[in-house]
Amino acid sequence: MANLDLTDMDTASVDHKTPTSSPTVLVSRRESFNAAHQLRDPKLSDEENARMFGKCANLHGHNYIIEIVVAGQIDKSTGYVVDLKQLSDIVCRRVVEDVDHRNLNADVPWLEGRITTAENLALAFWERIRTELPEGSLRSVRLWETEKNWAEIGGHV
Repeated sequence: MANLDLTDMDTASVDHKTPTSSPTVLVSRRESFNAAHQLRDPKLSDEENARMFGKCANLHGHNYIIEIVVAGQIDKSTGYVVDLKQLSDIVCRRVVEDVDHRNLNADVPWLEGRITTAENLALAFWERIRTELPEGSLRSVRLWETEKNWAEIGGHV
């Protein structure tokens, strides 16, 4: 045990102020879309892509779910961290309208050059949604490709 000098304790001060900021609250919104894609690297041959990506090298589709988590303090006048209808509008305008019922490899210009894995899609969606929200408020984008598979981008990407 360390030796503590308590002789000057009567002159020490402790700040007992209550914090002036409210706690950070997380809120989330889910949207869904259907899209086709294939996992392929254009630099590889068909055989190499088939070896690398298996049956996912073939064109196929998913019923995707995108979950967005935003953090902030509760606004005293509205009771919201963020208006979830506005968050839905952002996600739909910046992502869902472009990808729903599309071939992600051929029909979405801002995905050009990316292998359309769940990881790369989640990152692309993060980049598009982040610009519409207050800086630092986007906490995560999780993309469910199937009931069993998802990828999540979080933190300060």
